[in-house]
Amino acid sequence: MPFPGAGRRSHPAVALAAVLVTTLVGCSGGAGGETSSASPSPSASAGGSARVTIDNFAFAPAALTVAPGTEVTVVNKDSVAHTLTATPGKAFDTGTIGPGKTATFTAPGKAGAYPYTCTIHPFMKGKLTVR
Repeated sequence: MPFPGAGRRSHPAVALAAVLVTTLVGCSGGAGGETSSASPSPSASAGGSARVTIDNFAFAPAALTVAPGTEVTVVNKDSVAHTLTATPGKAFDTGTIGPGKTATFTAPGKAGAYPYTCTIHPFMKGKLTVR
């Protein structure tokens, strides 16, 4: 026995799904703001902002691509303090971010890959790409 409505060509749920997919695809290349977590390499445009969340002793996203000079906000959702510090050279460093707190830094003006870590928990690693 077929599912109810299986023979119909137009179904409200299918139409809604198409609209949502179109909306998500259309927003993925927008100017500034956060990007969808489904993107393999989240990014922010020039003059925009980006966000890194620390949760369960991990950076999310672990790889972030931004334009030079982008403001990056780091949110600590863990119950312990963390840092987000570029290695080597400390091109950026949030300092200690307490539990439930946020910090902000400006991405370097020079294009390149900037690995970072938590200096308190060195096993936590990520990478900021500036281009």
